[in-house]
Amino acid sequence: MRLRKKINLYTAVLFIFLLLLMNVSIYFVFSNLMMVNELNRAKAETEKIAFDVSENVNNISPSDLLRSYLPIDGMIGIVKEGQRKGTAVTSNSEKKLSNRNSSFYPGEKSAIITYHQNKYVFVSNPIIWGDGSVVNLQITKSISATEEMLAVLRIVLIAVTIIAMIPVLISSTILSNFIARPIRSMIHTMKEIQTSGQFKRLSLEEKAKDELVEMGKTFNHMIDLLQANFEKQEQFVSNASHELKTPLTVIESYASLLKRKGLERPELFDESIEAIHSEAIRMREMTEQMLLLAKHQEKWNIEKENVNLTDIMADLAKVYKNAYNRTVEIYSGDAIEALTDVQKLKQLLFIFLDNARKYSDEQISVYIGQTSREAYIRIEDRGDGIPQAELPKVFDRFYRVDEARSRKQGGSGLGLSVAKEIADAIDVRIEMDSLEGRGTNVTLLFN
Repeated sequence: MRLRKKINLYTAVLFIFLLLLMNVSIYFVFSNLMMVNELNRAKAETEKIAFDVSENVNNISPSDLLRSYLPIDGMIGIVKEGQRKGTAVTSNSEKKLSNRNSSFYPGEKSAIITYHQNKYVFVSNPIIWGDGSVVNLQITKSISATEEMLAVLRIVLIAVTIIAMIPVLISSTILSNFIARPIRSMIHTMKEIQTSGQFKRLSLEEKAKDELVEMGKTFNHMIDLLQANFEKQEQFVSNASHELKTPLTVIESYASLLKRKGLERPELFDESIEAIHSEAIRMREMTEQMLLLAKHQEKWNIEKENVNLTDIMADLAKVYKNAYNRTVEIYSGDAIEALTDVQKLKQLLFIFLDNARKYSDEQISVYIGQTSREAYIRIEDRGDGIPQAELPKVFDRFYRVDEARSRKQGGSGLGLSVAKEIADAIDVRIEMDSLEGRGTNVTLLFN
């Protein structure tokens, strides 16, 4: 069953159920009030008649006395203890009541009774009879007028329920269409995307502020993200293919050269092996960086702990001194600590130190400090710098400020993209400023 039909059905059924519940409640409450009112009125009449009968029982014959108080549509009688039938007078319209057995009650008795499928109000009051004995004055009175009134009420409530169902069905249909319209539009848009392969958005009523518009905005936002990711993926695949093509071409060329002239010219052997080895290393590094970028942050194993930033930086400075014979000057005051992942932080610092080493032959300076809110590490080099217009792009994948210089230094254009991913994973903020010809400053801020 479609959602529109479900909404239509559930809304109509719920409303009709509530309407029936309300009407049934009204009927039973009103019926109960009417019956209680009939009982109270009959009890009041019986008490008055009982008083009058007690006063005049010695002056008037019992049958004449009872006939003078006979209800128009009922029966009045005197029942003595032990009698099955007492002295009773019945109206012409209710002769069948004379066949009803009577019972003696020691106290007052009132009830709604059913006799021959008709309802009556029955009241019994004890009184003192002329001979001093206690007898029951019993009055049975038809409540057909009340029954007719309740029958009319039933018809009215049933008619109201049936008539009310018409606008209920119409309104539930309108409501279901209103709710299902944006969903149908979303389904149609999804099918168009599936058929055409193009990303499309829903047209929304900006004035509306309900959940349906919010759902549409969420859908459009999801499409924006999917399109952005799809375009990035296409660009990534295109760039990766382009970047891998160069080292593969170099390897193929030197391999062909070795195949043709390797035995004739031994001097080419070392050159070719060195070139192939160098390009293979660059391909491996590029592949590792691509795999790291492809890994989602949630899949990274992040283990944070309080670490001394000065000690970590000192360890990396020793590594650089031994590996590249480059000195990294560290400027730090007291021990500066931060909550972070040690291995990921070292990897992040290595990327920025490696960039400083590749693009600057002068001293690399590292400043470690603490502001009122956060600790920081600032890496400064005195290289060629980056133009201001290019700074927003440096974290894009495969982006190079200078293609020739980057390739010469062995760069793949992925290092800073990896750095950004690592920084986001360990909650480190990166700030970068640079001046052409003066150098670049990179600041890592720890929350």
